[in-house]
Amino acid sequence: MSDRKEPMPHSLPGTVDGMPNISGSEEVIRAVMRRPHEPQHPASGIDFGRILSGFACALHMHQPLIPAGGADLRTAPIISNLKHMMDHPGDGDNHNASVFHWCYKRMGEFIPTLVREGKQPRIMLEYSGTLLHGLRDMGLADVFDALVPLAHNPDYARCVEWLGAPWGHAVAPSTPVQDFRLHVQAFQHHFAAIFGLAALERLRGFSPSEMALPNHPDVAYDFVKTLRDCGYRWVLVQEHTVERAEDGAALRDKHIPHRLLVKSSQGESTSIIAIIKTQGSDTKLVAQMQPYYEAKSVGATELAGKRIPRLVTQIADGENGGVMMNEFPPKFMEVMREASGSEVPPLNVSEYLDYLESVGLSDGDFPAIRPIFHHRLWQRYQAGSGPEKLTQVIAELKKEDARFHVEGGSWTNNISWVRGYDDVLQPIERASAMFSEKILNAVPTNDARYRGALFHLLAAETSCYRYWGQGIWTDYGRELAERAIRIAQGAGEQQTIAGGCLRPWRPPVAGTKAK
Repeated sequence: MSDRKEPMPHSLPGTVDGMPNISGSEEVIRAVMRRPHEPQHPASGIDFGRILSGFACALHMHQPLIPAGGADLRTAPIISNLKHMMDHPGDGDNHNASVFHWCYKRMGEFIPTLVREGKQPRIMLEYSGTLLHGLRDMGLADVFDALVPLAHNPDYARCVEWLGAPWGHAVAPSTPVQDFRLHVQAFQHHFAAIFGLAALERLRGFSPSEMALPNHPDVAYDFVKTLRDCGYRWVLVQEHTVERAEDGAALRDKHIPHRLLVKSSQGESTSIIAIIKTQGSDTKLVAQMQPYYEAKSVGATELAGKRIPRLVTQIADGENGGVMMNEFPPKFMEVMREASGSEVPPLNVSEYLDYLESVGLSDGDFPAIRPIFHHRLWQRYQAGSGPEKLTQVIAELKKEDARFHVEGGSWTNNISWVRGYDDVLQPIERASAMFSEKILNAVPTNDARYRGALFHLLAAETSCYRYWGQGIWTDYGRELAERAIRIAQGAGEQQTIAGGCLRPWRPPVAGTKAK
């Protein structure tokens, strides 16, 4: 038998068996994400030695997939919510659909314009898998024509950092941990299929949906372990979802990298670099480029004997709200022109971390933090005592202080992603259990049945169905979960998904492609 390995492909197919490519190439993805990281800062054109501080802005883009392509919810094809908006322009604020469409592609206009002017723009982009699939399913090739060069063209790629995300925009605190890993892997598949494996190799930062960070020790441990196992170097976290590891207090300096420490009830531990997003969720912060003006006021600092620039980091929806839709474009262009080449330039996080590493700083030099309330937990709970003892300690702490919880933290303190969502969480939990029993580790990941069940499960776990919590959105989430259950139950029969409905599987005619 020959030991010769098959050559690494340059890209993955965009669709397989009529479905988005979200599984089946795990070994290829793993090999790409494990390649040695090549520093980005030397070719960035930024003179890090002279800058005082920097600012990093990220745009989050998302549309859910909904079973609304027909009159009967039980058989309706699954479509993008954006298509539903376009098909019903008179409902609510659906008239914004055409502006949303432009928002999804406009960085493909802004970045080349600024580069041609000799400027050094920067932006971080995070697109959910459901949005990417929906755009392609709608035939909006103009969006991809605008975005792909931002990942391929070296002149633009150094300006744009793409961020990883859960494929179905799932919130980590209330998503089964094995499913969350599937979301992370599915996104990497889908991203590579659209932008190529070379672009995937540069995917080093992770943006959690709704900025939701688990703070149950076992869920938090699995969350960080998943990110590390999948090759991510850093994660974006909201400032009030974490605390100083040594005393549980608020962070001292929010504009430098931190090291997020997590430990399971069995005593296992791991960590990842955390970049702190300050303040709450407000599109005005990014739309009006507030991070630039904040960065001008913070200056440089010293860390482990090294002088380093601080970095002000913010993320906002890239399309929602009148300020983002209308005021952001001119303000972004104005600030990028003004800040390029200055002592307070725009930066992307990975090139900033590369620079810190080049001057001798390592992860261990960054201040240690933990998810909120972990300091109190670990004062009371002995590591390795097991989940039953942990549950007992959590119950005691809740009884002593009504503010204590292990439901995770998000961009806002008044939303729980666990409580009050039984109508949609129970069907999702059934779908997750059925997938785990009938599909996971039982059906090959490149099988049409696996991919079809996975598609519906991940689409059902989108945060939108929990955020709204009632009405038609709950119905959408339940229906997607029920479809995942039906596919999993029929895993012993050959079948596939077309138009979002179960249909009998037939082999494609020779010389044609499955649609």
